[in-house]
Amino acid sequence: MTTTAVAATAHSLAFRVMRLCRPSLHVDSPLLFHPADLLLPEDIDYYTNNNLFHLPKFTADDDESDPSFRSRLFIDDEAEGFESAGVSGLLVLPQSFGAIYLGETFCSYVSVNNSSAFEVRDIVIKAEIQTERQRVLLLDTSKSPVESIRAGGRYDFIVEHDIKELGAHTLVCTALYYDHEGDRKHLPQFFKFIVANPLSVRTKVRVVKEMTFLEACIENHTKSNLFMDQVEFQPAQHWTATVLKADIHHTENNAVREIFKPPTLMRYSGGIHNFLYQLKFSTHGSAQAKADGSNILGKLQITWRTNLGEPGRLQTQQILGSPILRKDIDLQVLRIPSAILLQSPFVVQLNLSNQTDRKLGPFEVWLSTPEIDEDKAVMINGLQILALPSVEASNSLDFHLNLIALKLGIQKVSGIVVFDTSEKKNYEPIIDLEFFVDLD
Repeated sequence: MTTTAVAATAHSLAFRVMRLCRPSLHVDSPLLFHPADLLLPEDIDYYTNNNLFHLPKFTADDDESDPSFRSRLFIDDEAEGFESAGVSGLLVLPQSFGAIYLGETFCSYVSVNNSSAFEVRDIVIKAEIQTERQRVLLLDTSKSPVESIRAGGRYDFIVEHDIKELGAHTLVCTALYYDHEGDRKHLPQFFKFIVANPLSVRTKVRVVKEMTFLEACIENHTKSNLFMDQVEFQPAQHWTATVLKADIHHTENNAVREIFKPPTLMRYSGGIHNFLYQLKFSTHGSAQAKADGSNILGKLQITWRTNLGEPGRLQTQQILGSPILRKDIDLQVLRIPSAILLQSPFVVQLNLSNQTDRKLGPFEVWLSTPEIDEDKAVMINGLQILALPSVEASNSLDFHLNLIALKLGIQKVSGIVVFDTSEKKNYEPIIDLEFFVDLD
């Protein structure tokens, strides 16, 4: 953090800023030695025989290495083990401004010091954060100025700001006051810092038939471990999302783990974790979404904590999927018999939806036939052309299609044609039917 002050005139006041954040563990690299190290090994025989420093007794069966270093790495009790690890049990306050990341809360302790030998009066203090895009006011005492700050005294306050932008930030602190001579003075001071990105999010979108899969890879760019409390995908309108996880045998312990969900550890400087979501159009909204042609899937909401619980929160931009082609009409299968027998009629229930803002129809529906008769696997049973009424804008119509199977095995029907008689327009092929034909 860099500090800039306007020093054209001498000022009685000065700002001091300390960032408020969680303390860190105090770790010392232990220098393990025994008092006997100051005298050994020259006088080892004398001090060993008299056991003045409680040195361990050695026998002929012991290793032939230097006995003065024999038990240097032996840890006999918990106290010695704790000290040898270098963790003293103390916490250390921040010694520098440190790194500030997007999604964190900037919290700072600001002190206005009167370093002169005289009292100052009627102090108006302002503090604000400036970025390239905006200016946010954090404190303003214009309506209730500080009455006075005595010589050698100070006025302290705390400011907080949620970091939502990357790049250069400036904490601007200003004071307007009367000095001991009655002159009105203005003191501005600037404290600059850089906000970095703690995470990178890479996404891949794959479409398999009617399902869309979103893979999100999150990488930790900070210098400390992050514990991910939540990585939630918030789907856009007309979409639903399901998190896909590895198969786990459900036991009582797993049920407890779902209630008390442990955070996901992402190690510092490059640790990654992958998340997979299955996305589907909602039943009632798919037609409208397709009509709008929107390809917005949603966004990720990410929350985390550092080693000592410092919170952070990020939200990605809207994640885009494959462009949705706008169709005038859509045909969906609602029901198909579970058992279809050879040369026996069966009924398929279909839904025809109008995805425009105008009335369409009437329609005619038929099944296109292959040029070679031997390739016929399924045909319409009865009238070859089915007449359907008009469909209002953003509405749908259910109807039944009578078919008969001519071949055994897995059969596919891909020639259902819908003809708009008013606009003289064909819609083909709209859907593919696939089913298994069995004997009696």
